Amino acid sequence: MKQGIVKKGKVLAENIPSPSASDGSVLIQVAYSCISAGTEMTSVNTSKQSLVQRALNSPEEVKTAIEFAKTNGIAKTIQRVKGVLGGGKQTGYSASGTVVAVGKGVANFQVGDKVAAAGAGIANHAEFIDVPQNLVMPVPKGMDLKLASTVTLGGIALQGVRRIDLKLGESCVVVGAGILGLLALQMLKKSGIQVIVSDFDQKRLDLAKELGADLIINPAQEDLIKTVSSYTGGYGADGVLFTAATSSSKPLSESFKMCRKKGKVVLVGVVGMEIERGDIYAKELDFLISTSYGPGRYDSNYEEKGLDYPYAYVRWTENRNMTEYLRLIHQHYIDVEKLIDAVFPIEQITEAFESLQQEGKKPIIVLLDYNNPDSYRGSKIDLKTKTVSSNIINVGLIGAGSFATGMHLPNMKKLNDKYNLKGVMSRTGFKAKTVADQFEAEYATANVDDILNDPKIDLVLIATRHDSHAELALKSLKAGKHTFVEKPLAVNQIELDLIKDFYNQPGEKPVLMTGFNRRFSPFATEIKKHTSKRINPLFIQYRMNAGHIPLDQWVHEHGGRIVGEACHLIDFMTFFTESKITSISVEKISPNNDKISATDNVSIVLKYEDGSVCTIQYFAVGSKQISKEYMEIHFDEKTIVMDDYKTLKGYGVKLKEISIGRSDKGQKQELELLYETLKSNNKDWPIALWDMIQTTEATFLINA
Repeated sequence: MKQGIVKKGKVLAENIPSPSASDGSVLIQVAYSCISAGTEMTSVNTSKQSLVQRALNSPEEVKTAIEFAKTNGIAKTIQRVKGVLGGGKQTGYSASGTVVAVGKGVANFQVGDKVAAAGAGIANHAEFIDVPQNLVMPVPKGMDLKLASTVTLGGIALQGVRRIDLKLGESCVVVGAGILGLLALQMLKKSGIQVIVSDFDQKRLDLAKELGADLIINPAQEDLIKTVSSYTGGYGADGVLFTAATSSSKPLSESFKMCRKKGKVVLVGVVGMEIERGDIYAKELDFLISTSYGPGRYDSNYEEKGLDYPYAYVRWTENRNMTEYLRLIHQHYIDVEKLIDAVFPIEQITEAFESLQQEGKKPIIVLLDYNNPDSYRGSKIDLKTKTVSSNIINVGLIGAGSFATGMHLPNMKKLNDKYNLKGVMSRTGFKAKTVADQFEAEYATANVDDILNDPKIDLVLIATRHDSHAELALKSLKAGKHTFVEKPLAVNQIELDLIKDFYNQPGEKPVLMTGFNRRFSPFATEIKKHTSKRINPLFIQYRMNAGHIPLDQWVHEHGGRIVGEACHLIDFMTFFTESKITSISVEKISPNNDKISATDNVSIVLKYEDGSVCTIQYFAVGSKQISKEYMEIHFDEKTIVMDDYKTLKGYGVKLKEISIGRSDKGQKQELELLYETLKSNNKDWPIALWDMIQTTEATFLINA
């Protein structure tokens, strides 16, 4: 499909794999999408900047890159940054079209429905979009989809009007006669508000007058503050709705000065935020922020998982705001036709965006027309062909997230005499193509079946979110593919039992490997040389200073951090003991408030058949100033200390001490050993099936 991608100051129509309808979402064949002259042009202009300029403007991103470099090294960090910049960026957040497929769990839509859709990174400028149900609104019967494509902008304007909350007969100054200002003007007028519109563009002011403004003011020609004061009888406006975009703080100061005592200013647009106390103190003004489309915005439970807010308690969610906006257009309360200056076919998306930067009269609304493609044309696109030696394992990647792209794929690239990345699958076709291009895969797709049904793929690497691991692993195994699934193997006993049942059936089965990488690190290899010669059991103390993660993050779901991360440590203990667990003891802290959770502050004692005792302290309340992982192993009057996979020391034992600059947790080595298993027909897997099952079941018991 064609999709608009921002690259180096331009927006290009590129060929991207079409998405499929994911759970809780609907697949929409787009008819029109609306370009946001403010938000999207900012992104386009940012893409022109050099890496140094971006770094200066985005210190948080620099901090993230530095932390990544500390863990993964400079080379991988540079490769990751180049991959992100080279792949470009998706753009668009307001569209309309027809539902062509419905995902699991969606009850309110069916194929053939006319809908509008919202969401940055979701309702993209693309022929097909996969949108969560709470960001999809039904279009009134008979309404022009061209008008419905402005739904997101309408939702933003309507939320601003709700935030300012003016009553019949009160006055409002709308600063900025762009899309949002002109939509808000009409909403305010229909609410019985006296509306003053301010802008430097006289043609836009004339349009505002035509749409019902009681007074228009061009600050270049008359004193804005004095004019508003005069119009309101010297009192000032009841409220100011700021919809313009500027880096200067002067317009904000002027907005405060235009208000009456105890008035309010609501910020919808962008403005410099240097506030003079004198502007607001004497009048006791309210300064409010309007968050995009309304309640639900930036809440993953609402937007991604489809959990609605109760109607009685949250009357106007973002979905209900946008649905109401469509009704207002359909009932002719709002005139959008007058705001649409141009419609470009998707093939001319570059020209469409350039029109927003032209000198002279700039268009207010520019739409993209998708020419109603005949049908959904599939999700796979071929990028290149390779001649691959029979000694090389062809890999299909499912899930192109940060761990796969930051760790596994760079390692596979280093091991190009062993592995070839054949196909990349991601839920978003854009991500699949970006990663496929960066790591030179042969094709990209948004459909998992393209990977599983490819007869040339030998190994499927699953690196999706935790809750999909077991299902995808089982599908891959049933398709006859050797399968490397990132930890955890499963998030509940039912899922794990299905995998156990698969291997209990007669017949030859593919190799299954879970990404318990620590046992393959050089530290583990050196330690094992000595622990394997022990006389008596091991006494192991392991500390995981996991760090605090806010409780609303997805890592706390589906078994949380014990199932998702502490599994590494249980596997590591079993690697050294080479024994089965006989008992598990668990104690968790009892928090005094909701800042922290008991589930990721746990003390675990594992007793093994061979008599070994292993204690794991997994916690999120520790200081970042101490290392993340630390282990002491005691046996036969000997002690081995490993600190954060950077240093290894022995006490009473002569071992090869290790001291390196950054952690080496065995991710590359696990791929090397897996290759040897697959190519040598070695019946011994890198990790035995019973071992992977024991580790996974232990995490379930710890969580119980």
